[in-house]
Amino acid sequence: MMDLREPKFPWGLEVKATVDLYNDGSLPDIPEDMLLVVAGGPGEIVQVGHHSEANIPIYMVDFGVCVLGCLEEEIEPMRSAAPQEAAVA
Repeated sequence: MMDLREPKFPWGLEVKATVDLYNDGSLPDIPEDMLLVVAGGPGEIVQVGHHSEANIPIYMVDFGVCVLGCLEEEIEPMRSAAPQEAAVA
């Protein structure tokens, strides 16, 4: 029995796409190869699954326009803005 590879990212994490994401045929009502999310598009991980044959985590990410299954290399955590310096009175 093989050990499951642990996911790098948790549920609820705000992420952004690292690459343009196209319909690979998994969304039947949308033309195949249509651009769905541009690189940098924001989303939130709503579920984490596992591809048993490849032993890799699959992330269901809600990008607002659709929910897509993504690999770790297709998403990254959203960088929070640097805290603003307090204004000097």
